[in-house]
Amino acid sequence: MRNPVTLIASAASVIAIAGSLALVPYAAQAAGASVVEEGKKIAFDRKKGNCLACHQIAGGSLPGNIGPPLIAMKQRFPDKAALRAQIAEPRTRNPNTIMPPFGPHAIISSGEIDKVTEFIHTL
Repeated sequence: MRNPVTLIASAASVIAIAGSLALVPYAAQAAGASVVEEGKKIAFDRKKGNCLACHQIAGGSLPGNIGPPLIAMKQRFPDKAALRAQIAEPRTRNPNTIMPPFGPHAIISSGEIDKVTEFIHTL
């Protein structure tokens, strides 16, 4: 027969771990929201992403009309990696594009491209 104190301690540990795991989705959601907000700031920043220079984006002011409106992005790019690749190096899909190659020209960092991708994918 096992020691009752050990059983109670084990049960308490299991309950504590289960309770902690229940909080993970909320923490991830909060972290995800901040990444999206950071991506939005970069995308709207005229000295960084400057996406509004060419694209119409909900919530943006003075949008350009050179590029397509950024709407229904999850439907247009179900694979988020394909969207990231388009932002980082648009010349891969269209060698004649006027969209700047943000990655190869180091206009924004790789981490900033990730954040912009997270934001644009929510549109």
